[in-house]
Amino acid sequence: MRILFICHGNICRSPMAEFILKALVKAKGIEDQYYIESAAVSSEEIGNPIYPPAKRCLTQHGVSFDNGKCARQVTPADYDRFDRLICMDASNLCWLSRIIPDDPEKKIHLMMAYTGSGRDVADPWYTGDFEKTFQDLLLACEAMLSFQ
Repeated sequence: MRILFICHGNICRSPMAEFILKALVKAKGIEDQYYIESAAVSSEEIGNPIYPPAKRCLTQHGVSFDNGKCARQVTPADYDRFDRLICMDASNLCWLSRIIPDDPEKKIHLMMAYTGSGRDVADPWYTGDFEKTFQDLLLACEAMLSFQ
């Protein structure tokens, strides 16, 4: 399973989701069944590292991450490279539709849909609540794995 997590800038939510899911699949001993990345719909943060408060939150929960992770933007080729493209909020879906206008294989999903909720993952860049974001992402990642 090849999964691409997507948020606005690829410095908070999507890299947090990437490393949370990597930690979960590693703990289950199934990491060889997954390829997991993250990307942005915007070009604003390209090349920038994970936002320091996001790193702190991951560290507080014992989730390791790649310090060399830098923001990148989604490309049309990602549609063919990944089995699932998972957006953090409705705005990300809208922006993504400009990059990847069609989804014939129904690969594009909202993150919290895996929990049965249609709500967005709150953006900690604006809320400052990285813990709430972490808990949402953990819940959704665990739910996603239960569907496998």
